Amino acid sequence: MFYPFFDSTYILVIIGMLLSMVASSYVNSTYRKFDKVMNRKGYTATDVARLILQDSGIHNVGVQQISGDLTDNYNSSTKILSLSQTVADSRSVAAIGVAAHECGHAVQDQKHYAPLKLRIAMVPVVNFGAKISIPLILIGAIFFSATPALVTIGLWCFALTFLFQVVTLPVEFNASRRALAILSENHILEDDELVMAKKVLTAAALTYVAAAVASLLQVLRLFLLFGNNNRN
Repeated sequence: MFYPFFDSTYILVIIGMLLSMVASSYVNSTYRKFDKVMNRKGYTATDVARLILQDSGIHNVGVQQISGDLTDNYNSSTKILSLSQTVADSRSVAAIGVAAHECGHAVQDQKHYAPLKLRIAMVPVVNFGAKISIPLILIGAIFFSATPALVTIGLWCFALTFLFQVVTLPVEFNASRRALAILSENHILEDDELVMAKKVLTAAALTYVAAAVASLLQVLRLFLLFGNNNRN
């Protein structure tokens, strides 16, 4: 007999949650620290985004401001680069680093960067897998003698979330590398400011690492709970 919501494997979920909380706290504290440092050339993050896109020969991407705090993103479908309220009009080194990172995704899109294309293609599949995974696992476990294959299918559907997180890692790290290179080559930030921007982007990247680890731990927990039952 097993208790899927109250068992020793739940410690894996707790560890994942703690890792995510620590990573989130670290990126926020790092951003707040360098958000107090204004770049010497007086650029706003929006100025930098438009400058990078223009210098990269990207003329089909719009830049807009959206609500929220650090909700910045690039949408490859709509070709819109969105900067959050706290970033868009800021002249801080931290904000410029964030804006440049999102521009890095736009450059990836322009150059048909393979991991980005793979991640985009995976989105509908992963979303579908996430919706049906738990129902399949539970149905398969309850009616195991009649539907043993459902447990296995459900487990692998859930595992797609971890695979998606793994594919996301090179996309995010590459976008940050491109961002720092562009900021340096275009002399947008001074050398010491680049070091600060790199610290912000490194902290942000750690949140994706934490998310991947947390996803792996969740997958491991489900395999421990239901995979053993499947083998039996």
